[in-house]
Amino acid sequence: MTHADVHRAGNAPARVDLIEGETYCWCACGRSANQPFCDGSHQGTGLDPVVFIARKSETVLLCRCKQTGTPPLCDGSHNKSQ
Repeated sequence: MTHADVHRAGNAPARVDLIEGETYCWCACGRSANQPFCDGSHQGTGLDPVVFIARKSETVLLCRCKQTGTPPLCDGSHNKSQ
């Protein structure tokens, strides 16, 4: 996947409350209407969501610009790629 293949879904991260042990599917393509989570809109693109299990219950910032180097977490890339 290259940055050119993804759609920017927002200019700021999404604040999300994760629940320990729950499985999440972060949208990596930017096409999902359920940002920052996958709704299957990537079908046929060759892009796949990032599936992860929350290690603990906590509030995190999930990337919506899809430029992060630490998916699914925001690394501040939205500040550099606007």
